Amino acid sequence: MEEEIPMYTEAQKKTLEMISKIGIIPVIAIDDAAKAVPLAKALVAGGLPAAEVTFRTAAAEDAIKAIAAEVPEMLLGAGTVITDEQADRALAAGCTFLVSPGFIPELTQYVINKGGLMIPGTSTLGEMEQAIRMGLEVLKFFPAEANGGVGFLKNCAGPHKNLKWMCTGGISAKNVNEYLGFNQITAVGGTWMFKGKDGSDLIKTENWDEITRLCREAVNTMLGFEVRHVGMNCETREEAAKTAQRFSALFGFPYKPGNSSDFSGIGVECNHYPKLGKLGHIAIGTNSIERAIYQLEALGVEFNYDEYVAVKNGKTIAIYLKEEFSGFAVHLVQK
Repeated sequence: MEEEIPMYTEAQKKTLEMISKIGIIPVIAIDDAAKAVPLAKALVAGGLPAAEVTFRTAAAEDAIKAIAAEVPEMLLGAGTVITDEQADRALAAGCTFLVSPGFIPELTQYVINKGGLMIPGTSTLGEMEQAIRMGLEVLKFFPAEANGGVGFLKNCAGPHKNLKWMCTGGISAKNVNEYLGFNQITAVGGTWMFKGKDGSDLIKTENWDEITRLCREAVNTMLGFEVRHVGMNCETREEAAKTAQRFSALFGFPYKPGNSSDFSGIGVECNHYPKLGKLGHIAIGTNSIERAIYQLEALGVEFNYDEYVAVKNGKTIAIYLKEEFSGFAVHLVQK
């Protein structure tokens, strides 16, 4: 089947890009609109400046209006949109994207005709292909776990390489990276950042600090930062080889010579000549360079886009921070 070119506007493309960069979209069912703004601020502080506010409650519309007015940095979506009237209210309230739990062709077309960004729910390949014919390439997959999870989507991706999914339903800290590890899953939605250790509803108890902590924990889980190797700046190729071989001789790490550096095992790199960093560099692995850059830049980190940026298949796989740490440069590397 020949897939149609999606008819997204530039603004809608930017919204979809932001959804992908944020990666985890909290799904909110709120009963009291007065709690909307402190909740949104807690999400922003935790590194998840986005929300799908569901129309399961009467307070949804007022909650969306309050967040749009007072927390403009939030990427706002409306969930559980199942009628034209709800779609109109959500768009008027300030939402930049709408999500339905299931696939309703008439509603989907209605939102498209109004110039809105619709991410309709789908659970079968037939529904997905109907959405493709409407010009869509980003769809909701719900309920994800109950419908076969990542394995099912990988099968669907076979004939549809351009499709992307936002998955909700059964997503938690335990399986979030199973989903986000598949490159055609653009984001996941979840509620686990609103549940206390005792099972309490943190929105109802107004425990904003704990929500912020759980959001930051979710971000760190998603990014999966870990030290991959330490690089030492040697003056010559000969010095680099001697140093790496000495490490290997002492600690039993395999010696691996390279074009610009030699390795001892996977954790020690000896550069043939000085690179960034007075003493060398530390490589930090991450599950997603794109999402890591987004999160770190939000914390004020600056990146060196001019030197030693590695790109593969159009995607950045290594990039340096501008900041040095006690004489060591730091670069991110895609796991």
